[in-house]
Amino acid sequence: MSSSPSKLDLAARAAWMYYVAGNTQNEIAERLGISRQMAQRMVAYAGASNLVKVQIAHPISSCLELAQGLQQRYGLDVCRVVPGNTGNDAAAGDDAHGVQQMLAVAGAELMEQYLRQEEPLIVNVGSGRTLKAAIEKISDMERPQHQIVSMIGAFASDGSANRYDVALLAAEKMQSRFYLLPAPRVAESEADRKQWCNHRAYQIVTGLAQRADVTFLGIGTIALQGAMHEDGFIDDDEVAQLQNQGAVGELICHAFDAAGNMLRSPLAARITTPPLTSPPPKPVIALAGGRKKAEAVRGALRGGWLTGLVTDEYCAQFALQD
Repeated sequence: MSSSPSKLDLAARAAWMYYVAGNTQNEIAERLGISRQMAQRMVAYAGASNLVKVQIAHPISSCLELAQGLQQRYGLDVCRVVPGNTGNDAAAGDDAHGVQQMLAVAGAELMEQYLRQEEPLIVNVGSGRTLKAAIEKISDMERPQHQIVSMIGAFASDGSANRYDVALLAAEKMQSRFYLLPAPRVAESEADRKQWCNHRAYQIVTGLAQRADVTFLGIGTIALQGAMHEDGFIDDDEVAQLQNQGAVGELICHAFDAAGNMLRSPLAARITTPPLTSPPPKPVIALAGGRKKAEAVRGALRGGWLTGLVTDEYCAQFALQD
């Protein structure tokens, strides 16, 4: 991989940050380690070179190489890597919002390749902020023949809904039929979980999910202020217990360690979301990025739970280090 990007690479990177992530020229200059004047010239050069259309037309070579490396290392069928902060200087910041916006654009493009098919599809949808952002960017389309299935419990134990359960949003975008999982995401007890999972409506929805043609999901972290903790599905003690077991991330609420092994725990016995399969029999594509997700993304890849990934440069480089 070349240590110094070409002028087109630099211009494309600046264009991503300016037009997609909404960074200012000062922010672009800081993150790319160039002057503000150079950042301004690179954005202008991207426009003059016809790189900026609906999408960035010039693929950044380093991102392509990282995507190819991930595909080869982890046996992925498809991979997209968006520009990101690849430096080691923590002071440069994670720029989580900017990374999320770029992931959303790339993720929406990939998702539409499946969703625009005329042939009826069963589509599993997980949850998460990045996945929600990507679905918001999907163009409205009439696909009443598709069936959209939510893979996660529809509500918390107190009855409150999760605003990042995005399957309904996807169904509305495509005017498709929608199926929600009629159970709390985390049951009160193992016995309570069995009662929910034995319900006829639950069996119908999970049976449909098992026949899905494609699955889109996010990758969460097991940490204080991680999605499951922030949304109230697990408390401080449960976070600590999972971390003591080596948990680094979760896929549709199922916690896994750094090697990608799903963890057996008191919490696992209460999760109502159906388990994933490794290797997946049908496409399973995750959208996740940012420094805080690096270990979780690598663990999901190591476990062989995915056939596709949309991530950023930092996570891609982290996953290729070992």
